[in-house]
Amino acid sequence: MASKINTSFTLIPNQKYRRSNRRPSSYFSNTLGSDSQPLSTLGNFKALPLEIFQIILRYLSVKDISMLSMVSKTVSQHIINYISTSSGSKRLLLQDFHNLELPSKRQDSAILEHYRSLGLLFKRCTLLLPTRERLKYIHKILAEVSCFKFNGCAVPIQCLGLPCYGIFLQTLTAGWDGLECHRVYNFLCELTNLSRKMQTVVCSKPGSARKLELRIRLFCRNVLLDHWIHRSDSAFWLTRILKPWPMVNQARLLYIIFGPVSPQDVVPREWLLENNARLLILSGNNICFTFMASKAVNGRAIELAKLIVFLALVCEKELYCMDWAVKMMQKVCKVFSTPVERNNFLQSVANAFACVIMEMLQSIMSGDRDEDDRSFLNLFHLVHAQANFHKEVLYLSMNTLST
Repeated sequence: MASKINTSFTLIPNQKYRRSNRRPSSYFSNTLGSDSQPLSTLGNFKALPLEIFQIILRYLSVKDISMLSMVSKTVSQHIINYISTSSGSKRLLLQDFHNLELPSKRQDSAILEHYRSLGLLFKRCTLLLPTRERLKYIHKILAEVSCFKFNGCAVPIQCLGLPCYGIFLQTLTAGWDGLECHRVYNFLCELTNLSRKMQTVVCSKPGSARKLELRIRLFCRNVLLDHWIHRSDSAFWLTRILKPWPMVNQARLLYIIFGPVSPQDVVPREWLLENNARLLILSGNNICFTFMASKAVNGRAIELAKLIVFLALVCEKELYCMDWAVKMMQKVCKVFSTPVERNNFLQSVANAFACVIMEMLQSIMSGDRDEDDRSFLNLFHLVHAQANFHKEVLYLSMNTLST
């Protein structure tokens, strides 16, 4: 039996809708007269010549122009045209990067806030463009600002150009997915030849390309890393920087980007051994052992012995378990290929304790003391570190004999 179809309603077939710029005629039904023409997407601005529209923009702040750009696609296009004019770019692209007294917090600087607002303006104006086209257009506009370029400023340390560029990019890319941000990084690398410059510094001796090291540091910190609020965002960009390189080059880049700086150089002086030891401990067992084993394999047993002393000193100061330092030394001993090398290393460790203690003692006896007696306190901790270190060695040896 055929089923009866309820004809009291109309069946609407499935339809595939497509996006269109056309608006339904009902959108214009609320007009003043029957002969009124449909309103343009420019609204009341339709009656104004383009020159008058651009004059009006001169009286608006960057934030107001940014809000205006969201009115319609047509208005946004007119704003883009205004930005591309010489008068518009001159007004919006402030370049007073060297005449400012740097405040204690750079984020409070007016010019940095200006470029934050400008980044939002460009984000909204280029919303409908593909990522690659957005970046090309933005680069075309910003290309006339020399201080935004990798080698564009003669005094980069005193310049606010790269921080402004970084805040601009941070605002522009906020909320973009990982793939789009990866395209941004690739675009910047192509633009600045950043990968080739990094290869130059990691393949040369430390300090031999000091100016280039400084440029890389400033670009990575000021443009890519320093302006993010959340660590996950900074970690994303840092991963983009480090991922193409092997571990040894990653360590070198990290030192260049985040290491100590003097007004003259990027790597001006060697770190204190205590600070190196502290960094190794915080890096974890695997990195610490890999670093120390590398020294053992390369015949640098004396350096390794002195490092053991400062590992013990840090353990004593920070109340870490001293048996960790002893077990790490025991693990490193197994790297040496012969018993003679192993015994020589252990002798070097004992000699290193004696030498470091004597150096500290001579410094104190010569009158070279800090106001807070830091030198004497270091000697105090080192003597206790030596005692506790050898106590753990004795415990380990006695336990081995008993088993």
